[in-house]
Amino acid sequence: MKNKEKISRNIVVLGLVSFFNDFSSEMVYPIIPIFLVSLGVPIAIIGLIEGIAESTASLLKVFSGWFSDRVQKRKVFVGFGYLFSSLSKIIMGVSQGWPLFLCGRVIDRIGKGVRTSPRDALIAESSLQEYRGKSFGLHRAMDTMGAVIGPLAALTLIGYFGDNLRPIFYLAFIPGIIGVFLLLLFVTEKTVEHKIISPKFVFPVARSPFFVFLCISALFALGNSSNAFLILKAKNLGLSTMLIIFVYVVYNIVYALFSTYAGMVSDKIGPKKVLLFGFFLFALIYFLFALNTSVLGVWLLFAAYGFYMALTDGVSSAYVSSLVVNKMLATTFGLYQTTIGVCTFFSSIIAGLLWTHVSPNAPFFFGACLALIAALLFLVVQWKQ
Repeated sequence: MKNKEKISRNIVVLGLVSFFNDFSSEMVYPIIPIFLVSLGVPIAIIGLIEGIAESTASLLKVFSGWFSDRVQKRKVFVGFGYLFSSLSKIIMGVSQGWPLFLCGRVIDRIGKGVRTSPRDALIAESSLQEYRGKSFGLHRAMDTMGAVIGPLAALTLIGYFGDNLRPIFYLAFIPGIIGVFLLLLFVTEKTVEHKIISPKFVFPVARSPFFVFLCISALFALGNSSNAFLILKAKNLGLSTMLIIFVYVVYNIVYALFSTYAGMVSDKIGPKKVLLFGFFLFALIYFLFALNTSVLGVWLLFAAYGFYMALTDGVSSAYVSSLVVNKMLATTFGLYQTTIGVCTFFSSIIAGLLWTHVSPNAPFFFGACLALIAALLFLVVQWKQ
């Protein structure tokens, strides 16, 4: 098979769509707290807004996946998902208070919840089995490059507009809507018989490979708190807001550079080995975050964290897709992503309590311990299958 046939046009275009969407989202993500503070919103309300928004996205993924399987359609869910996220930037930009901003933020996360499971199913269906890891890795790499360009664009626009942040939200609409048009014009899905089916999702039995991986991943996610705690750790060590954004960019650059290669390696040696290494690496990184007291250490650890993400994000999706039949792809992706999202939400609550009542290092020791336990369980259980 010729090399150009290994990755389909759908994969490339979906990667471009994700690039433009992340470009849009990451233009505004670093300035959201600053914008809300400028509106006089208390920090507690800002936390509530983020909690509600992220919970909305997590809970919707399993339902959107099930509906996608039921109507045997992917593109319509992906399209509406990206459209909602694009329109949300306008709503957030015109907000004069936190209630309307919350509506915009929730609409953004509704978009993510609606599109993610059908999109991953579409990627899997557009990939040959032997190149599925590479396909997911390439998609994550292009997606993450948008997360590199977006914050840099935000820094440039802040330099131009100064304290007036509203125009950045309006401008963020442009790359988002470009992605929507690319999806509508160039992405195709398999032609199937137009009938509605009701996929009977039987919760996987305890010994099934997917259920085992789901439980291990849930345990791991309970220690994998929001990246906001990594940023807070950097802030505690004296990095300025500008430098923190640059550190965040470095993380995304490493993430983007290695995602495709990680997928290719997983195709050759199997995703389980790559994921296992990623779990152990995460435990080491979080342990070092807890011990680190230097600014140089922050830069190195953020880069290492980007490498961990490259090893696990796309590869985990490729692995999940190999454990289920095609007709249940979106539903299974939804169940997996919702489970991880809910566990991550609780992990952030736990991390906040540990940070406040124990020490700023406690969330990282906790996360490292859970990651190590999950890695050992994965090593013992998965290799018996």
